[in-house]
Amino acid sequence: MNFSIIVFILGNILKVEGILLVFPMIVSLIYREEPKNIFSFLIVILTLLVLGTLCTTKKPKKMGMQAKDGFIIVSLSWIVLSFFGALPFFISGEIPSLIDAFFETSSGFTTTGSSILSSVEDLSHSMLFWRSFTHLIGGMGVLVFALAILPAAGLESVHVMKAEVPGPVFGKLVAKMRITARILYGIYLVMTAILVVLLMIGGMNLFDAAVHAFGAAGTGGFGIKNNSIAYYDSTYIHLVLSFAMLIFSVNFNLYYLVMIGEIKKIFESEELRLFLTIVSISVLVIFVNLGMAEGFSLLKLRDVFFQVSSIISTTGYSTVDFDKWPLFSKTVLLSIMFIGGCAGSTAGGLKVSRIGILLKTSFATLKKVVQPNRVLTIKFDKKSLDDNMISSIVHYFVIYATVFLAILLIVSMDIDSFDTAFSAVAATFNNIGPGIGAVGPVMNFGGFSPFTKIVLSFSMIFGRLEIYPMLILLGGFFKKLDLK
Repeated sequence: MNFSIIVFILGNILKVEGILLVFPMIVSLIYREEPKNIFSFLIVILTLLVLGTLCTTKKPKKMGMQAKDGFIIVSLSWIVLSFFGALPFFISGEIPSLIDAFFETSSGFTTTGSSILSSVEDLSHSMLFWRSFTHLIGGMGVLVFALAILPAAGLESVHVMKAEVPGPVFGKLVAKMRITARILYGIYLVMTAILVVLLMIGGMNLFDAAVHAFGAAGTGGFGIKNNSIAYYDSTYIHLVLSFAMLIFSVNFNLYYLVMIGEIKKIFESEELRLFLTIVSISVLVIFVNLGMAEGFSLLKLRDVFFQVSSIISTTGYSTVDFDKWPLFSKTVLLSIMFIGGCAGSTAGGLKVSRIGILLKTSFATLKKVVQPNRVLTIKFDKKSLDDNMISSIVHYFVIYATVFLAILLIVSMDIDSFDTAFSAVAATFNNIGPGIGAVGPVMNFGGFSPFTKIVLSFSMIFGRLEIYPMLILLGGFFKKLDLK
């Protein structure tokens, strides 16, 4: 393990976070907030810059890294970012508990959107901005952002990108990793800016439009109103956000194809077709189920479309309390909560490509049982999948289920209700935000014990990094303790 490169890169990440914290501090100055808010940002900024400088004073002699180093760098970076990102909330006193602040910031950076706050409207503008800004930063990846802006950060490694960018396969858009990162972030930020403008056209002020655009772009879902998006009683705003959440749940490589004029290739994407099919079927069956129970209307269709978009994109915004919907509708929402968006997007969940490949593998296995001598080739997106790829996806599902069950068992020691425990783990592990029951769209995670909040905070980081980086970090930790 290259310890010096790990420290060097972590130092650069700390400096990046210090610079990013300047933005909410500016918001604090604009709104003429109490000095304690400005001070809380300033002291954390200075701390991060000093620590970052100390870690990067001496550049490592060997800048190369192994895959293990990349995984450890990514996992440590997200934990450290979440901790220091929590300090402004804690120092200012707006979130008095450091554990609560860590939960909130972990939820922000991982684009989960779960919250411990019973009244988000009690927060100041600067804290609301920082809270949602973490979605924008974490959506495309913190280290991808650092790679795009820092020429000498030591991040020019495919191992880092593989560990942070969600999906079964990471593909470079161009030969140079840094250029790939800049293209991805360029597309991401332009789309976010367009969304801000569209929301302002619908009547939102600049602040509201920006923080909600951050939440939709990062598919995070932190709102600034206690009623979430229901506060804005506007069909236009609801539809704009519905489509935006779906758009940001699509593989960003497809938007690069649009940029270079290869639009036809978008329609060849099997993952995109499957994603849109799942969305369409989910909207249809929930609308019919809800309509049969409560009556059909265009308003209900709007709400169903919004909630399906919000849940499958793992954003977590809400316009209605879907916990009051019929059991069948809630079951459909819970199912697509696990599926999530497309690989290479800002969405969480298992990813549509993995689901598609697993289904094809299952059908092929059934055919093999009936016709043992038949030679079967599994294809996805017109590409033949080798045994290693199929095996890695099947293994991921097994590891996913194992880690999910382990987290569920841990929190069940502290939570009495199985429904609440299962929903809380599903919501955090898949980076959704709200769950069902005691953690539903009009509820929060504030009632859990500090122990459960810490476990669920790490559940969010596990889910956002797709398990492996955190497992490797924990494996190294236990190895140091000689635990087997």
